[in-house]
Amino acid sequence: MAALSDFRLLRPASAADAVRLRGEHPASRFLAGGTDLLPNMRRGLVTAEAIIDLGGVAELAELRVVDAALHVGAGVTLATLAADPVVQARLPALAQAAASVAGPTHRTAATLGGNLCLDTRCMYYNQSEPWRHAIQNCMKIAGDTCRVATKSDRCWAAFSGDVAPALLALDAEVQVLGPQGSRRLSLADFYRDDGMAWLSLAADELLVSVRIPLTDGWVSAYEKLQVRGAIDFPLTGVAVALRREGDLIGDLRVACTGVSSRPELIGGLESLAGKPFDDAALALVEKQIKRGTQPMETTVINVSYRRRVTPVLAKRLLRRLWQAAA
Repeated sequence: MAALSDFRLLRPASAADAVRLRGEHPASRFLAGGTDLLPNMRRGLVTAEAIIDLGGVAELAELRVVDAALHVGAGVTLATLAADPVVQARLPALAQAAASVAGPTHRTAATLGGNLCLDTRCMYYNQSEPWRHAIQNCMKIAGDTCRVATKSDRCWAAFSGDVAPALLALDAEVQVLGPQGSRRLSLADFYRDDGMAWLSLAADELLVSVRIPLTDGWVSAYEKLQVRGAIDFPLTGVAVALRREGDLIGDLRVACTGVSSRPELIGGLESLAGKPFDDAALALVEKQIKRGTQPMETTVINVSYRRRVTPVLAKRLLRRLWQAAA
């Protein structure tokens, strides 16, 4: 891994100040925990003439309950999020997802915002510079061809953040700050299905916070498949949020990661509201997951295996949550 190139280090005191500095230095990048950005800079995957260190911005580290919702600053670390009593009790899928990222030392530095904005990954992209040069690069960096789908006009690198699917299942929304002011959008609208442009975030905008409703009656969980038991990014990950009404499904949300260029909130499950939890319901969940995801050759694990195992994870979580909600 190469040494970091020279860059200026800027330390804003507020989110507004950070946005101002980003506008003044177009070739800069925001730095939160640095667990994704700095390794990518060492590999030559990204460059920056200036780094805007967000560590001193107090408002990004806020974690509080307001009006029946949990407000989490983008700078809150994953370790803090996973250990928070409110998150553990009311939003277990979020606690589980945060606790599953990398290793303990990573989670003490890695932030919620960093994991939500995680760069997409691919076995042809996340390599050393000599390796990439040997294959004449790929569309995502310096090349003109997607090595995953050579005839495609888009990049198929996969989004592999753990926290995003949990927040999608929990109906979260985000607050973004830019030169024109603040805006809110659903987390689903925060992402785009493109490995090179996976965020609907302008270059001069900053993710400030996430709002998660604290609604009674829901149970949730997150589980992922990875090569090793720790450290690794998910080959596939599934979050489920379920509301049970007696012997019927009240509401259901399922989201996946690692199987598309964005985290996917699975559609077509609204029809299960008011229906029994039976084999037909599980079959529909499997059908919609297969329809709503598109794993490609972005990892060393066989694509067909990842396609098959994703609904298996979802149905395993659903059965567990159905019993827990009884």
